[in-house]
Amino acid sequence: MKHDGFHSNPRHPEANMTKLTAGSVAKAGYYFSAKSWEVHPVPADGERLPGEAGQQWIAIPTVAALVLTPILGLTFLMFLPFIGFYLTLEAAVQPVLRVFRHEAGELAATMSPGWQPGEAHLTGKREEENKVVEGQGPPAGELDKLADEIESRRNARK
Repeated sequence: MKHDGFHSNPRHPEANMTKLTAGSVAKAGYYFSAKSWEVHPVPADGERLPGEAGQQWIAIPTVAALVLTPILGLTFLMFLPFIGFYLTLEAAVQPVLRVFRHEAGELAATMSPGWQPGEAHLTGKREEENKVVEGQGPPAGELDKLADEIESRRNARK
């Protein structure tokens, strides 16, 4: 028998609570699982405890089993309607949410601009607008006149 926890001590009755794992051989008595909220009676020594691997069972006194069993049953009865309402609401809302997610995905795909390599995105203008096309711009003679005027004003300041 695998004991994980308290050892039997006649001076301390609370130390009689023994922790066992699922599949362990147990002595006759009552065992409680906090994972499944279940009280399992073991009628004879040598029976194995049920459950998944790693599930812990705590040996409890008979009086505690008699008190705990109705409390667990009442808790289940109180929350069963809420569980039913929640599952019904979730089953009704899931298809609606799927439609909106699908539609939103399609809308986002059509609204997002296509990325094109080589575009200047942070300048506020497209790359084509930034290019100077030949033949469009001031004539070469005017640029020479403007350069001469700038040079003469600079010399006049000196």
